[in-house]
Amino acid sequence: MIPNIAYIEIDAEALRHNARKVREYAPESKIIAVIKGNAYGHGLTVVANILQNQVDAFAVARLSEAVILRNSGIENKILVLQGFGSAKELELFSEYKLDSIVHCAEQVALLEQTSITKLNVWLKIDTGMHRLGIEPEQFKLILHRLRECSAVATDIRFVTHFANADDLHDTKTLQQWMYFEQIISGEVGEISAANSAGVIEWADTRQDWVRPGLMLYGASPIMGQSAEELGLQPVMSFYAPVIAIKSVKAGEYVGYARAWSAKKDTLVAVIAVGYGDGYSRHVKVGTKVMINGEYYPTVGRVSMDMISVNITENPEIKIGDRVTLWGKGLPVDKIAKQANTIAYTLLCGITQRVPVKITE
Repeated sequence: MIPNIAYIEIDAEALRHNARKVREYAPESKIIAVIKGNAYGHGLTVVANILQNQVDAFAVARLSEAVILRNSGIENKILVLQGFGSAKELELFSEYKLDSIVHCAEQVALLEQTSITKLNVWLKIDTGMHRLGIEPEQFKLILHRLRECSAVATDIRFVTHFANADDLHDTKTLQQWMYFEQIISGEVGEISAANSAGVIEWADTRQDWVRPGLMLYGASPIMGQSAEELGLQPVMSFYAPVIAIKSVKAGEYVGYARAWSAKKDTLVAVIAVGYGDGYSRHVKVGTKVMINGEYYPTVGRVSMDMISVNITENPEIKIGDRVTLWGKGLPVDKIAKQANTIAYTLLCGITQRVPVKITE
């Protein structure tokens, strides 16, 4: 039977390799693997099960993600990056033994009113991202309240997040780091600041805990540097089959809206993948795919279920041949650039109808 669906393949060993690279970059730090957003599209429980013996903790955005991990048997420390928003959620944090970011005074008030005890708190300070985090002038008072609160475990950790660490020419990261050090000066508590870019390029920020995300999945977190140059391996490969081959006469059009026409007689392969699977509709005409180790340009617009590719240079391509959309041999960063977006968006955009294959 001719295969007719797109699928992704998750390379477990590549994921473990990238975790080892984190250890190489930050040998003195403990690792919080960031697996929010369904592990950047790679599968929340899939990635957690592969990495549970490789890392010290996991970070997710929401309580619901943490509950899924606990219910699947994950015993590592789990940090919820958005924290809690109600008394009921606080009870679930206690029940599931979760750690929480505290980023606002309203959360402190909830802690002061709850009957739970020994919640592990990571106090987030806004040093210039201007998203989550207490204001620096609040720090002393908030910290005092947390230390006086019976709901909070004794060891409070300090966290910040960098706005532009991927750009090595921007001094903002260094300014944020120095400001963070100034704010917490004299206080006792473990520190977490480095994201993937920090792990690789901002050595001073590799403190007690690092929080790698994108680099774990084998995409580059550094502007102007490829994942391969950084020693990272792609974890997700996105594949689809050739399902038809068409001969298109010079002057004829391919796809919707007559967006591309053949300048000469052209052989076109139709691939069973589209934006309904997570291959971005914004990918430009001419973006490369890989078939049997060679690269071929797309023609026409991406539709919901199909794309078309110019294979005139290789008429030996046949129905059923496997096409790589991104992954091994075709970095997701390159495809993201062709779609005027970032690798995160493509990886997280794989849709539910796409089956997953895990390889060792």
